[in-house]
Amino acid sequence: MKFITESDLRDFNKIEPFTTYELEPGARLTPGARQFLSDHRINMYENDPFTKKSTVNVKEKQPPEVPEKKNNWKKKKLSSKMKSMEALFLLSEQELLSEDVFLAQRVINLGKQFTCIKNAAEGKGSAENLSSAECTGVNADKFSDDLDDCFEITEFHMQLAKGREIIILHRLRCNLREIEPVVLEVYEGSNEDNELCIEIIGKVNQIVNTLSQIICSVLGGGKCQKKS
Repeated sequence: MKFITESDLRDFNKIEPFTTYELEPGARLTPGARQFLSDHRINMYENDPFTKKSTVNVKEKQPPEVPEKKNNWKKKKLSSKMKSMEALFLLSEQELLSEDVFLAQRVINLGKQFTCIKNAAEGKGSAENLSSAECTGVNADKFSDDLDDCFEITEFHMQLAKGREIIILHRLRCNLREIEPVVLEVYEGSNEDNELCIEIIGKVNQIVNTLSQIICSVLGGGKCQKKS
C-alpha cells in the first residue's frame, strides 16, 4: 500500500498549486498529509472503498443563515411610531395638568382621537373627523391638509408666561408630523389601501392643525397669527 505524506503534497503543490486532490486507488494519506489538505482547504476525493470512511470533506466556511425578511416590517414600524405617539400624548397631558387643567383636557381629547386613528390603521375600528374651528389660516376645506405652522416657535416663546405650555404643544405637533412619511412608506404602491392611507394622514393633520389653533389661543391671540 502506498502512503502519501505531507512532504509529497507540499512538493506537488510547489510544482502546480491545486485546490482539489484525488487519492489514487490503493493509496493512503498519512495524518500529516490529511492535516495539510485541511489547513489549505483542499477538497479531497477518495475512490478506494477501503478508505472511503476516512474521507476528509473540507468545506468552505459558510456565512450564517440570514433570517427570512419579514414582510410586515413597515407596518411594525408604523405601529411602533403610533404607540410612541400615544405615550407622548400621555406625558404631555400629565405635564399640562399641573399647568392648566382646561388645556390638559383639550389635549386629552386629541389623544383619544389619535388612539382612534391608531386603531383604524390596525383595522380595529374607525376614526371620526374632528370638528373644525375655522380661523383665517385654517378652514373646513383645508382642515385635513398639511399646513405650515402659523408662526415659528423660538426661544422668545420660552420666556412667556405660557411658554412651557406652548413648547409642550409644539413638541406634540412636531412628533405628529413624523407619522405621515411612515404611513406613506407602509402603503407605497398599494392601490387597495390607498384610501386608508389618505384617511390616516388627513385625520392626523386635523390634530396637528387643531394644536396650531390651540397654540395660538394660548398666546392670547384673538386674531389669527398664521403667516401669509
